Amino acid sequence: MLGRSVSRTVLPTLARRSSALQTTRALATARSDEAKALNQAQSGKLDDESHLHKDLLKSLGMGVENEGVYHGRWGGEGEMIYSINPATNKIIAGVKTGTPKDLNRALEAIEKVKPMWREMPAPKRGEIVRQMREELDAHKVALGKLVSIEMGKIAAEGLGEVQEYIDVCDYAVGLSRQIGGQVLPSERPGHFMKEMWNPLGTVGVISAFNFPVAVYGWNSAISLVCGNPVVWKGAPTTSLCSVAVTKILERVLERNNLPGALCSLVSGGADVGKAMAEDRRVDLLSFTGSTEIGRKVALTVQERFGRPLLELGGNNAIIVMDDADIELAVRSVLFAAVGTAGQRCTTTRRLFLHEKIHDDFIVRLKKAYAQVRIGDPLESSTLCGPLHTKHAVKLFEDGIKAIKEQGGKILHGGSVLPGAGNFVEPTITAISPDAAVVQNEIFVPILHTFKFATLEEAIKYNNSVKQGLSSSIFTGNLSNVFKWTGPNGSDCGIVNVNIPTNGAEIGGAFGGEKETGGGRESGSDSWKQYMRRQTCTVNYSGALPLAQGIKFA
Repeated sequence: MLGRSVSRTVLPTLARRSSALQTTRALATARSDEAKALNQAQSGKLDDESHLHKDLLKSLGMGVENEGVYHGRWGGEGEMIYSINPATNKIIAGVKTGTPKDLNRALEAIEKVKPMWREMPAPKRGEIVRQMREELDAHKVALGKLVSIEMGKIAAEGLGEVQEYIDVCDYAVGLSRQIGGQVLPSERPGHFMKEMWNPLGTVGVISAFNFPVAVYGWNSAISLVCGNPVVWKGAPTTSLCSVAVTKILERVLERNNLPGALCSLVSGGADVGKAMAEDRRVDLLSFTGSTEIGRKVALTVQERFGRPLLELGGNNAIIVMDDADIELAVRSVLFAAVGTAGQRCTTTRRLFLHEKIHDDFIVRLKKAYAQVRIGDPLESSTLCGPLHTKHAVKLFEDGIKAIKEQGGKILHGGSVLPGAGNFVEPTITAISPDAAVVQNEIFVPILHTFKFATLEEAIKYNNSVKQGLSSSIFTGNLSNVFKWTGPNGSDCGIVNVNIPTNGAEIGGAFGGEKETGGGRESGSDSWKQYMRRQTCTVNYSGALPLAQGIKFA
């Protein structure tokens, strides 16, 4: 599936802050370009198109101005920020944000309801998540459209993101009847030993702009069936999606006479994120964003012996062997590199082509790129929408400049498109795999291409970057498949064969190695991160034999 924001995150950029000892101050004081852009609306610098979205917002229980804090009741003591449509750079609607005081109130409310939720049997918690799934499905079209308008991804991807949350709910409902530990053989006669899994506590979620619904869904659905209340801080630039999702969940909680604090929301900026990272009442903090900020968040959480769950940067590669299905590989690369305008953390950034097929593949890929329609994400024929902010456009421009300065060539694209929106041309380059600009992802649709001679060489280059999220090989050779997926193959958390780097299914654990953070979310046994493991030994013998044959008498 998906990927997470790297160039722009839910916490402001801290590029000038290198010392971990400065984490708290940096998180508190830094301001992102995106948050500043939102606030331009207050001084009349941006045009207003909110009248175009009133019906959509109303269908989601929202209006032109909305409260962005919820823990059983709505409120917010922070500033009003305005979400901007990246296709037009006009105001969609506003959200009144929260403050650390609002977060404290939410956590106080959570502490009161936590014992009740823990004691509820897991299948009954699963029933609540099932109802949330039904409510999400009833609002899927409207919520998917809001994702497209506020984030900028095309309509099919907006709907797909909501569907992913629905699918994770389905998975979580089944999980609610399967959570269990092992029965272990005891070496002592008359003893029974088992493994217990109990709720961890309060789960905090700081999500990014590029998946403003699904990432929260991964964490929330599974956390809830595991017995944990959730407090969420979405990206400031997609606050409308955060409010819309919370209102959907609120209706389910109210129908079941359950406290709203179970699904708390505190919209806000750096000060709220700082407070979440520091607060001991947040037992696990899931953070999606850049490696740089994720490192600082992890240090802050770990310093208080909390549990960080990190989904950070990716610098993903596809390898195409000379025995690959070339047409399949071209279509896959196109989707992986251009989809979501290059703003997934699983977006393909690097393409390694075997020397025997390199030239023909580039010709085919350029032809495919030339057919991509760039424009309004709500138009059914559009395949590439806008970048999320003007700041991202600047990153694109800086990236193109760096490529040229470092000896690279632009094979296709490379330009910012004229007009009001944040539109750029998906770009193909030819450059050395050792170039500095290749070592870190630019969160825009720029694809670097390279030529290689052997699989070993391609694997070496795949593994040479500091990130380790997603990777893929296209080949028809079983030997290549097992080398690629084996101990000396790809070092990423996601290792694919004959499919793109993006589009992961919810049944598998999502996450990566190295500077991607090591976190795993969604499927497989990711649920264990939201619980505490306990080993329980029961002595029913009436005697007291000690382990390891120790005699103490």
